[in-house]
Amino acid sequence: MSYAVKEIFLTLQGEGMQAGRRAVFLRFAGCNLWTGREQDRATAQCSFCDTDFVGLDGENGGRYDAAALAGKVSALWGGEGRRLVVITGGEPLLQLDAPLIDALHGHGFEIAVETNGTLAAPPGIDWICVSPKGSTNIVQRSGDELKLVWPQPEIDPGELATWAFDHHLVQPMDCADAEGAKAAAIDLAMRDPRWKLSLQAHKLLGLP
Repeated sequence: MSYAVKEIFLTLQGEGMQAGRRAVFLRFAGCNLWTGREQDRATAQCSFCDTDFVGLDGENGGRYDAAALAGKVSALWGGEGRRLVVITGGEPLLQLDAPLIDALHGHGFEIAVETNGTLAAPPGIDWICVSPKGSTNIVQRSGDELKLVWPQPEIDPGELATWAFDHHLVQPMDCADAEGAKAAAIDLAMRDPRWKLSLQAHKLLGLP
């Protein structure tokens, strides 16, 4: 299989329970909830995405087979230690498959994925983070981390808090009313202790 990659880079994980950890980010091109084109945003199933996942023109972007892609990720890590690759998008589960999972494990990587949950995760992923969007049909209702970007009027946090995740995180939406989103996220965490507030530390620090 040929994988369409927007970008690959070494950074620190900025969100969630693994925030602050050194990681290679592997961003696949493409998503099943939005084309990535601004003219389609208003009618997309996910209209608040803050990521450019269109094309292959990012840092180390291009088309790779499994062996070459795992090799590039390993080269960017550049040393020993507890290796982590965060696979994201767009929607990474459109492309992530067993050959790539095996190739990355072969280079000693722990594999984390950040998904919208509308596709079932293949076996072998070490850390699953699901971030549900609006009224979409979520089929991946278990994992390590559920990250609720808030507020989203179509979502019932009470229901999501019962899903089989080890951690339930609420994150303020990056939107025009940023202060209102922060207040709403704080309010949810204060009202319901099943939720823990999560911030996008990489944006505060100016990291990619």
